[in-house]
Amino acid sequence: MGAAEVGSRLRSAANRVLKPPEEITKQAFKRLSLRSLFVYLGPSLIVSMAYMDPGNYGTDISSGASFAYDLLWTVWLANLMAMVLQYLSGKLGIATGKSLPELIKIPLKTKRFTIPYWLAAEAAAAATDLAEYLGTVIALNLLFNIPLIYASILGALDVIILLALTSERFRIIEYFFMVFVSIISIGFLYQIVLIQPSISNIAYHSFAVTLNNDTILLVVGIVGATVMPHALFVHSWLTKNKLTTGSLEEKRRHRRLHVREVILTLTIASLVNVAILVSAAAAFYPTYSGVSTISQAYAILKPLYGPLAAAVFAITLLASGLASSTTGTLAGQSIMDGLLGTHVNKYLRRLVTRIVNVFPTTLAILIGLNPLSLLVYSQVILSLMIPLPMIPLIIYTRRKGLMGEFVNKNVTTILGILSAALIIALNIYLLITTL
Repeated sequence: MGAAEVGSRLRSAANRVLKPPEEITKQAFKRLSLRSLFVYLGPSLIVSMAYMDPGNYGTDISSGASFAYDLLWTVWLANLMAMVLQYLSGKLGIATGKSLPELIKIPLKTKRFTIPYWLAAEAAAAATDLAEYLGTVIALNLLFNIPLIYASILGALDVIILLALTSERFRIIEYFFMVFVSIISIGFLYQIVLIQPSISNIAYHSFAVTLNNDTILLVVGIVGATVMPHALFVHSWLTKNKLTTGSLEEKRRHRRLHVREVILTLTIASLVNVAILVSAAAAFYPTYSGVSTISQAYAILKPLYGPLAAAVFAITLLASGLASSTTGTLAGQSIMDGLLGTHVNKYLRRLVTRIVNVFPTTLAILIGLNPLSLLVYSQVILSLMIPLPMIPLIIYTRRKGLMGEFVNKNVTTILGILSAALIIALNIYLLITTL
């Protein structure tokens, strides 16, 4: 071997060891395995349940039964906006090591401004919990034939029992969410195979926009059931809690995993939402277009497609209610901790929240109001509350001084602003057409 060849090999070896940082980063990106993603899996998985909660059942069933496939475009659009905004929220927690509520508290400074903001955020969380709680109550009634009035009391204990079983070990909670998401996904895959909706109608109405005075309430309801305020608050809290050392390299790795997790889990949530709407369209429209409650949907499915189809539907609803309630609990805790700096026991908070929701729900049941109607209107309230976390989130993630190298690219900020503008425009249109 000549001296020139020896020198060439030495230089090659040195280049492999002394690679520039950007090349090391690229190699690390490629080395992220499925195992790495599974180990990290949690923040977006937990948040994704906000996009498959009973509120989605309410709005999607109403949409499919009343307008067939016409509002399918809304589901896709809402989930795309959700991906953008949830990515920003999770990235904020990774980059700053702080949750969105903690950062919002800083400019508010005094309690005179913090308390009203906190109360508004809690109102959004309460509207969320109402939908989740109603889903659990209805599922208990359908599966076990428990009268609604008793199911409303049993449903108040759901998350307390779940958190007690997990002994507050967070990874076990994440495992529970993997099970819940699997149950819901497999359940609706079964429904799609059984009901066999029109593929051509799905393809066409995924892009054909239908928006008028008759559909606007459900359009805003779908958006409110998808892009939810509490999910934007809690995602940053969940990702910041994943950090251990807080080093730049750890943050870079977590951001890469975060991108993958958001795409994976929210794509699953999108498909579930689509499945709910198209199943309702195929099963109920136009013969049963008057379906106005989840109980009616269950009762119609049973003779049409058999007891198993109806039972699978109710089981997915129960899993949705339990998991989304847990997400709501964690969101409420992150809001309170971040804005007030007050640490309240999870069990006490959940018990108080549930008692607050038991009274209006029980009253609604006693006077004969449709639970599905409550679900739809709770989602509209949520849509009106979205600007609370959404606007600060976009502002913070575009600040170089706060985000460092994780600051938004121009295209990311533009997508965030467009999402926010569209959501606010839909809300204004709703108010103009209904007042």
